[in-house]
Amino acid sequence: MKYPFPLDFTFPKRGLLNKALTLWEDIRIGRRERKDRREVDLKPLKTERLLSKDDLPLVFIARNELAILPAFLNHYRFLGVTRFICVDDQSTDGTTEYLTGESDVDVWTSSVRFADARRGRLWREQLFNIYGVDRWYINVDADELLVYDRCAAHDLKDLTRLLERSGISRMPAPMIDCYCDDAAKQEETDDRLRPWKTAKFFDTDGYEVSLNKRGISVLGGPRARAFGDCPQLMKYPVIYWDVSCRFGSSIHSPLPFSRNFSSVWGVLLHFKFYINYRDKIQEAASGKQHYNASKHYEVMAELIEKTGQLNLLYDRSAEFLAPGQLVDLGFMPNIVYDVEETSMRSVRLWNNLPQ
Repeated sequence: MKYPFPLDFTFPKRGLLNKALTLWEDIRIGRRERKDRREVDLKPLKTERLLSKDDLPLVFIARNELAILPAFLNHYRFLGVTRFICVDDQSTDGTTEYLTGESDVDVWTSSVRFADARRGRLWREQLFNIYGVDRWYINVDADELLVYDRCAAHDLKDLTRLLERSGISRMPAPMIDCYCDDAAKQEETDDRLRPWKTAKFFDTDGYEVSLNKRGISVLGGPRARAFGDCPQLMKYPVIYWDVSCRFGSSIHSPLPFSRNFSSVWGVLLHFKFYINYRDKIQEAASGKQHYNASKHYEVMAELIEKTGQLNLLYDRSAEFLAPGQLVDLGFMPNIVYDVEETSMRSVRLWNNLPQ
């Protein structure tokens, strides 16, 4: 069955047959993945102390992300991330130098490119094993900012406590593409710590949610609407990683698949169309490091070459105001936390995060 937004997050209970099909997929794909022993040649460029049990680490991959990195680090520091672990995929725009200058960022490099590392999945898996299993990780890309219900009052430690109490070991979050109303004005309105003030619009309809053997699927958004492409939008950015976990054939449905059906969701604000989107799309199209040899990016690059920009605004676009708005629109649910508020948040209001 397929569901549109808004969701009420009360999906039908999965029957024995569906659970058995998911278990079989776990076994079948798991066997195949255990045979993949490709060398990914990760080398530490700059690392800090070992993680403590109280650390909350975030793993991400960066290639020429200097434009958004200040906002990225600022956002996740506020949410409670204590260590950033980055694979720098041969950046040339100053990303490497910027990250090595940050005291809470570990930087790794590789002679293997993104596509040959199975679009970064093998890098991520190796880093999880290096930094330690049986712990929570935030697992995102540099252009993804996670929000969830009342995240201005409850940090990620509050969230993971809630997930543990509920018997949930990973949290789904669809990518919601954010875009500007007038690309010509992006440089003028750029707010480097609040990218949602620049790329401030998102699609409010046209999404399709369904359940399959491997987890939750979300399709749609402006890329599907404008280019006829249907990229998978669902990811699992908050994940408890243990020895049974792998990314398999896609980061959008990690193994074991049986853990991918949580009713506690967040949203990833996805800044693919941020101020430097023309350069990023052209680089992705020519580099052919992404899915299907970057055909998706080639279509966008061709349109940019013809028109000079991408105009994604339409009559159902809405301006992003705050995470609570996404709850009201049914993109993510209300969350009932163990405590009503985090004391640290109650005495420190931070106006860089939407309230």
